[in-house]
Amino acid sequence: MPVRKIIGSAVTGAILIVAVGAATAATKTVSMNAITASGVGSEIGTITFRDTNQGLMVEPKLSSLPPGQHGFHVHENGNCGPGPGANGQPAAGMAAGGHYDPAGAKAHRGPHEKNSHLGDLPVLVVDKGGSATLPVLAPRLKVSDLAGRAVMIHAGGDNYDDSPAPLGGGGGRIACGVVK
Repeated sequence: MPVRKIIGSAVTGAILIVAVGAATAATKTVSMNAITASGVGSEIGTITFRDTNQGLMVEPKLSSLPPGQHGFHVHENGNCGPGPGANGQPAAGMAAGGHYDPAGAKAHRGPHEKNSHLGDLPVLVVDKGGSATLPVLAPRLKVSDLAGRAVMIHAGGDNYDDSPAPLGGGGGRIACGVVK
């Protein structure tokens, strides 16, 4: 509830009501770690998620990543550990499961498409120095959708299609964070 301050004017007799402290939007900051088939490695930075009127603002502060575009998604399970990959061999981040898809769209078409995984985020852009600081907007998500899920960064770019398999060629999982 906003705090109101009443200011009277001796000259005009008017009363001015000033709202102090607007309602704050939900935010959540997640630590991100490098991942391999052996497990969770060192921290590479944080991502702050913030609700806005236009959707979920995603603000990365990451380093030590390969330059270029990377697939970027919310995954079903809040677990960044390895799990079975191709041929049953351990693979990085597989314990996180697939892309968050509560409506059962079973399609990877990007963050702006209604008939797509809800966990599809805009591509993460990493500069030549290995840092990612460019914010992106996921218009269909809210902070409350993230609890108990994993945020995943993939090795390759994302074409928001289901082919080439798997999931548009984003490739292996290289960094992950659990939303608590």
